[in-house]
Amino acid sequence: MITIDLPNPRRLALSVVLGQAAVTLLCALASWAIADSRAAISALLGGGISSLASLAMALVGFGKQAATDPQRAIRAFFVGETAKVGVVIVLFVVVLKTMKVVPLAMLGSYIATFFVFWVALANALPPLAGAGKSRAFWRRAESAAGDFLQTKNRRGS
Repeated sequence: MITIDLPNPRRLALSVVLGQAAVTLLCALASWAIADSRAAISALLGGGISSLASLAMALVGFGKQAATDPQRAIRAFFVGETAKVGVVIVLFVVVLKTMKVVPLAMLGSYIATFFVFWVALANALPPLAGAGKSRAFWRRAESAAGDFLQTKNRRGS
């Protein structure tokens, strides 16, 4: 079993929410500059849906009691993920039924917020187990290629 020990997963999850909110604002500003205020509002709604869903996950999935034992942690994580999906579905239905949105701006902003999640995850996780072996392999291959080229040059001279 592989385990990853994060110092404070709740803080990391809440920082992702903050990053997603910042990306949402940037998308809204870009949408406003490129199109109009309706596109900006659509971008705010799309990114806001993702940010609120991540907030639900952070609060439910990484609650105080989740850290007490592994079974509770896994249960809380799945309940949090279920809450996240539920928030996304409910909010998209509400927005699409009640408002006239610019689909590209809304979905573009929603998708852009996922990059925040992936960047935060990539920064928080330790390097892959084989990463050191891979670097060593390429150093040996580079050295062998250099030796080969030197030998070939000596023979050709």
